[in-house]
Amino acid sequence: MAVPKRKISKARRDKRRSANIKMTPPGLVKCPQCHELKLPHHICPSCNYYDGKEVIAEEK
Repeated sequence: MAVPKRKISKARRDKRRSANIKMTPPGLVKCPQCHELKLPHHICPSCNYYDGKEVIAEEK
């Protein structure tokens, strides 16, 4: 079995893990129907529209 010969220091370990912290959150865009913020290329959670068409019918 492969076993490390020396202990990996905390600094070296943290340097390796630091790349994941640099990710930016996804940008939000305004929905053309209701003007709420939503993720691009996703159904609007407030009005259920995508590409100008109602995808999920609202129950009233």
